[in-house]
Amino acid sequence: MSRIGKLPIQIPEGVTVEYRDNVVTVKGPLGELSQKIDPDITVEIKDGIIRVQRPSDQKRHKAMHGLYRSLINNMVVGVSKGFEIQLELVGVGFRAEANGQLLDLYLGYSHNFVIELPPEIKVEAKTERRSNPIVTLRSHDKQLLGHVAAKIRSLRKPEPYKGKGIRYVGEQIRRKAGKAASV
Repeated sequence: MSRIGKLPIQIPEGVTVEYRDNVVTVKGPLGELSQKIDPDITVEIKDGIIRVQRPSDQKRHKAMHGLYRSLINNMVVGVSKGFEIQLELVGVGFRAEANGQLLDLYLGYSHNFVIELPPEIKVEAKTERRSNPIVTLRSHDKQLLGHVAAKIRSLRKPEPYKGKGIRYVGEQIRRKAGKAASV
């Protein structure tokens, strides 16, 4: 049995889960999400608990068992609590400004980047004196949030010598020693 797949999902207060025609729909205070489920996997909703079950021990069924349980759990957590990712801009002159759904990034290039974010994502840019600017992204959709954060990070990945670039808050960058002085 899959260690993740066999775990039951508790449905919190104020969240409704519906399973019809191989589509799971989750509605909550923060929004609504739906996910198509493979026809081989069965989803059972009973007494405020969701259980995901597989028909056999085939490798394909085992893989999908844990996957769909995780996706449904992320949907339930997302519509009830939401998710948050923080990005830190490390570099001299790096700035971030948020105007509604537009994120304006100054990353040391000759031009700035203006990114239009999907309506499901809320953005906030904070700059304090003597600290790096921090961009906070919030959403109920974990998949979309991670995708957008990765796209923003790809504009200027942290480099290993000085550590300049966009990194997740708390991320450890493997540093390299610079060129050794010749004698």
